[in-house]
Amino acid sequence: MENIKLYEPLDDKTIYFKDLINKRYTVRDFKDKAISIEDLSYVLWAAYGFKKDGGRTVPSAGALYPLNIYVACGDLEVKKGEKTQKGLYAYEPYRHELILIKNQDIRVNIAKAALSQMWMAYAPCMIIITCEYSRITFKYRERGIRYAHMEVGNVSQNISLAAFNRGLACGIVGAFNDSDVKSVLGVKETHEPLLLIPVGYKK
Repeated sequence: MENIKLYEPLDDKTIYFKDLINKRYTVRDFKDKAISIEDLSYVLWAAYGFKKDGGRTVPSAGALYPLNIYVACGDLEVKKGEKTQKGLYAYEPYRHELILIKNQDIRVNIAKAALSQMWMAYAPCMIIITCEYSRITFKYRERGIRYAHMEVGNVSQNISLAAFNRGLACGIVGAFNDSDVKSVLGVKETHEPLLLIPVGYKK
């Protein structure tokens, strides 16, 4: 297994929140261009990472954080001319790193599982958010499902804003066959897919 240590998030310019909101929109047409590890690090940290004060970038009922974030990608640019292998990675927020799960490109299979929305497969990177409901329903019972859905909304908005801040673009896909997505990912049956977010550079 190959782990990729991610970079600390850094901003190299002044960010105006209103401008960032105005930039955000759904993109379904991507360039054939690899995402840099620096940019992906920034997006994943914004999605579910830890702040310097020890808190997380999004709220979670009871601080239980029942979501899991996976990244299916083509090449990722580590340095100019140097790239990582294609594959499926799990984001580990505690160590801020990517853990290789599968060393094969599964983007086309994910797109097929998403009712054959093949435009998704052209994005250099797909973020897949799943939820293990038992990690929150043990405390909040059925209400915990609602809390988890609130949480994934916060995560997806952070991903969108962070992506556009780094000059990237993304779309959000909720139409897919749950069991097919789980089969393609090869994750536990209890990890229910909630959102697919293709990320890349707008064509």
